[in-house]
Amino acid sequence: MARCTGVDGDLDGDDFEAAFPQLLLVAFRVAYRILGHVKDAEDVAAETMGRALVAWKQLAGQPHQEAWVSRVAANRAIDVVRRSGHVGLQPAREAVDPAETAAVRVTLVAALNDLSRRQRQVVALRYLAGFSEGEIARSLGISPNSVKRHTLRGVTALRAGLGADWQEVHLALD
Repeated sequence: MARCTGVDGDLDGDDFEAAFPQLLLVAFRVAYRILGHVKDAEDVAAETMGRALVAWKQLAGQPHQEAWVSRVAANRAIDVVRRSGHVGLQPAREAVDPAETAAVRVTLVAALNDLSRRQRQVVALRYLAGFSEGEIARSLGISPNSVKRHTLRGVTALRAGLGADWQEVHLALD
């Protein structure tokens, strides 16, 4: 197998090649949970892994690689939704009505866009990627207390912004 070289020509690709399958899966899962469409999620995951390769010199050997990949994938997926104005119709979980699932996703993405960037990152990593508070803190370079504060403020803002739709979106996040 040919060795990957980093962007600066260093032969540090072995670690990247070893980590690639797991990190790609993490990126795909996060993107799919937000987008609900396999093709778009694959595109976001591929771009995320390209960014991971470029940043590999800083990521290699770090315990927060998955959190970093999740954050990048979530941000890219939200950008895709923001640009396209729609969310795919494939449900992240078994659903009775695909149109209802799509409506919940559109509502969730719109509400996430109303949050501050940090709140959106924390909520996406916590509820869409399933990361612990400690993993989020390491990934974002903030304290666990800041993670708790941003999570509380983000969820409170989502509840207020969603009103009656909160219950449906909350169930989609669980």
